[in-house]
Amino acid sequence: MRHLYAIVLCLILAGRAFAGEPELSAQERSADWPQFRGPGGRATSGAVGLPLTWSANENVVWKTALPGPGASSPIVLGGRIFVTCYSGYGVGGSGRGEMNALKLHVVCMDRDGGGILWDREVTPHLPEQARIREDHGYASSTSVAESDRVYVFFGKSGVLAFDFEGNQLWRTDVGSQLHGWGSGASPIVFDDLLIVNASVESESLVALNKKTGKEVWRAGDIREAWNTPLLVPLRDGTHELAVAMPGKVLGFDPATGKQLWDCANEITWYIAPSMVAHDGVVWSLGGRSGVAAVAVRAGGRGDVTGTYRLWTSEKGSNVSSPVVHEGHLYWMHESRGTAYCAEAMTGKIVYEERIERAGQVYASAVLADGRLHYVSRNGRIFVVAAAPKYELLAVNDLGDGSTFNASPAVAGNRLLVRSDTFLYCLGLK
Repeated sequence: MRHLYAIVLCLILAGRAFAGEPELSAQERSADWPQFRGPGGRATSGAVGLPLTWSANENVVWKTALPGPGASSPIVLGGRIFVTCYSGYGVGGSGRGEMNALKLHVVCMDRDGGGILWDREVTPHLPEQARIREDHGYASSTSVAESDRVYVFFGKSGVLAFDFEGNQLWRTDVGSQLHGWGSGASPIVFDDLLIVNASVESESLVALNKKTGKEVWRAGDIREAWNTPLLVPLRDGTHELAVAMPGKVLGFDPATGKQLWDCANEITWYIAPSMVAHDGVVWSLGGRSGVAAVAVRAGGRGDVTGTYRLWTSEKGSNVSSPVVHEGHLYWMHESRGTAYCAEAMTGKIVYEERIERAGQVYASAVLADGRLHYVSRNGRIFVVAAAPKYELLAVNDLGDGSTFNASPAVAGNRLLVRSDTFLYCLGLK
């Protein structure tokens, strides 16, 4: 049986290579999900054995009450889960309260049992904005973890590093401006740098020394951009850094912050969805009307609109981010309840399917076990086959009376789903 399993595994990997799909990294096959949208920001896991169906009473391994709400997603490294929250002010259902009571939280949890290992309160830099549109709150940026550190971003209250015992190592400001939609982009790690999209706070892309928090480089004029920066692997083994904003997608040298290229995207609205990349191509969604998606090949120099831009489309999403898989791009429209599949290299729509009772979908899709997971704000989770033929496999409801804004995370053969009230661990029982 072992020999048979090895032969089957080799055939699967060979099939992936023939189809142009990269072999999954060790991290993508592991239980780790260390940043927003997982390893490489791809929102893709090689895990198998996840549950197809669940409810409040079915396939819930554990369920833990959180210290407060937040739109940030959980991340996983080793046996720990990290998530951020806020409390004391602006919490739905309890009145606005007094702003000086606002507390920010960095929470570390046990992956297997869901217990809270520590909860560190962070004093915000006040005044914060009195209200954030749609009550997105003050903890919307997902953390990033590596080795023995976790890095968090709280907008104008700064970027902080903690060790795994909960000791604060440093704190750095990256700007103090505010916006009606609040903050939202998540930090990423590149070599010795922690890279933060501080478009809201200072209209800048900022790289910090991850050991000290000291600023290493800064790129300015990054406006109306809520997307998490994306590291794009190139075939020569190097990386470029991509960020999208109204009107253009930008490519940078992640080590120096030097802008390498720009490509017109013709999107006139702010850019909230984060991008995905595969084989040197970057896909970006955004906007509420007109052009709402663009594909561009990385690696160019200067204005590459006429040479490296592959396509634009009026089909897209204003909030949720896409997934690329086996030559196709998948995403969910944030308000129409419509699931899309398009040919990745041409933009041609393969299917456009309305899902009943989907409501608003702000969370970004996650691909695991051959399935796409779309989380609606009302707690319904739609499981769709990751294939160019539309197939709705299951509709699961975790509605707990609060809002689900966070994107799910994968921890081995379990799915982590966060609401404003609880963190759920879903697995076969």
